[in-house]
Amino acid sequence: MPRKARIDAPGALHHIIFRGIEGNAIFKDLLDYRNFLERLGTILEETDTPCFAWALLTNHVHLLLRTGLRPISTIMRRLLTGYAQQFNRRHKRSGHLFQNRYKSFLCEEDVYFQELVRYIHLNPIRASMVKDLKALNTHPNSGHAVLMGKIKHDWQDTDSVLYLFDDTIRKARSAYLSFVAKGVDQGRRPELVGGGLLRSHGGWTALKALQSAGIWVMGDERILGSSDFVETVLRRAEEQYEKRTLAQAHGMDLEQLIIAVADHMEIDPILICSSSRQRAVAKARAIICWVAADRLNISGAEVARKLELSPSAVSKLVSRGRNENLASEVVDRILDYRSI
Repeated sequence: MPRKARIDAPGALHHIIFRGIEGNAIFKDLLDYRNFLERLGTILEETDTPCFAWALLTNHVHLLLRTGLRPISTIMRRLLTGYAQQFNRRHKRSGHLFQNRYKSFLCEEDVYFQELVRYIHLNPIRASMVKDLKALNTHPNSGHAVLMGKIKHDWQDTDSVLYLFDDTIRKARSAYLSFVAKGVDQGRRPELVGGGLLRSHGGWTALKALQSAGIWVMGDERILGSSDFVETVLRRAEEQYEKRTLAQAHGMDLEQLIIAVADHMEIDPILICSSSRQRAVAKARAIICWVAADRLNISGAEVARKLELSPSAVSKLVSRGRNENLASEVVDRILDYRSI
């Protein structure tokens, strides 16, 4: 049976898991852990990819990432290929290091974000790598210690997690720690490592109860979320595929995109690539960044060079462009742009 394509989009939240082949160790000493974290941090910073939680176990890794300038598949290819080559050189081995493809679950953020942060950061306790929560607070191979302020990694987004608990760092850390402590006795939680009907709805008993009541639900093993969320994601993925195919059939490139947006908004295209701070120009840039990433699969680095912006600025504009009221209208206008 063919593998299903991964689902991704700018801003999507992913719980990622990858394991050593045949359950073998992917970290053999402290230098392996250090090498992996340095590589991970470099790639995340270069691509402006937010990381909210992570845990390195002896033979597998958990990551909680949000898609930034580059697709998650690009991030993971660079990370796993580069680390495997380095690991094999150090330990004088050859062949595959990782088991099959990495697992990536697109997650319903409002429901699962905090639960996933806690679940991922408690992995070292469940794996008996540390004895208890006190030891976890300073454990170097989990993002929990970063959230507690014991270890510093600039590439980890701590603010997005802590500000969910309180507006002040000290109180936020205390509330976060209390939240994590309540999860220590929960053990393994299979419903947090994949979607599909069973996991999304609490197992066969809950699923049969829904069906007996005449309630039919949708699930997908690539998605962690409610039936409505699964349905929405799949519908949008199909729409995205159709729109990208249509956009690429028009043969659009970045230069043509800029001209089309400028024409629609009745501004000079030269201004878009200038240092102008006009509101209309700023809106045009945001829409261009979003369409480039969402429809044309143009890299953030290419957009940054063309618009003379930093990669982080482009990433922020992608999010803003997605929310602009004119965005959908502009996309439709671009697809009908007869000069392209």
